[in-house]
Amino acid sequence: MEDCLFCKIIKKEIPSSTVYEDERIVAFNDINPQAPVHVLLIPKEHYASLNDIPEEKKDILSHLLLKAREIAREKNIAEKGYRIVLNTARESGQEVFHIHFHLLGGRQMTWPPG
Repeated sequence: MEDCLFCKIIKKEIPSSTVYEDERIVAFNDINPQAPVHVLLIPKEHYASLNDIPEEKKDILSHLLLKAREIAREKNIAEKGYRIVLNTARESGQEVFHIHFHLLGGRQMTWPPG
């Protein structure tokens, strides 16, 4: 998508603090962190939200989640705990309409989250 912020990050049109990248996904530090560790993980292929991922592309979800687990280990938050958030649509709080997971950790999380 031409006007998608995350697509522009993927194309390197907007700089980001990249934590991980492969042929399918990019992970980068959030510019407005809500925890000491706040990494966004996005697929390189554009899908507005979880609602838009076709069944035949569902493996991208496991790839994103397993990479989040690996990054949590690298950031030394895996043992104490971390949260993975996926907002879907406006009422959930989704602001950028390119599916993305938030990996949050490094502090005590509260419940309910929002």
